[in-house]
Amino acid sequence: MQFETNALTDAVKEFIGIMKDSGLSYMYVKNDKFELELGQKNPPPAPPMMPAMPPMAAAPAAPTASAAEQQPAQAPAKSIKSPIVGTFYSAPSPTKPPYVKVGDKVNEGDIVCIVESMKVMNEIQADISGTVASIAVKDGEAVEFGQPLIIIE
Repeated sequence: MQFETNALTDAVKEFIGIMKDSGLSYMYVKNDKFELELGQKNPPPAPPMMPAMPPMAAAPAAPTASAAEQQPAQAPAKSIKSPIVGTFYSAPSPTKPPYVKVGDKVNEGDIVCIVESMKVMNEIQADISGTVASIAVKDGEAVEFGQPLIIIE
């Protein structure tokens, strides 16, 4: 019995090493001899990315009054970004309508899409309110962490 306990302890240490090396925050392993669950089921959200500073450029000349009058004032577009690496889906299933379409109004907290990662469907919520100006990725397309998914005006 002592040998099995040592073997199990070694296996747990090996799984912990795998988690550290791969950056996983949760692992579940089950076989005919044991069941092991490590980490947090709901890992803390990823820290927000710091925006890149644009390169310094010479100050532009002040626009003339006529040029300023010709351009209507527009609110800058914002985007809902992917919090993880995965696959983008606009609807909860292929037979259901998409969560949002261009022109829809969304409120902070509304589910706007799904990003599948490691066979887990992660519902993505809007972190801003506004109107959907465009959907920046296609259904089934791979997305990266921080990549804009939906453009909001």
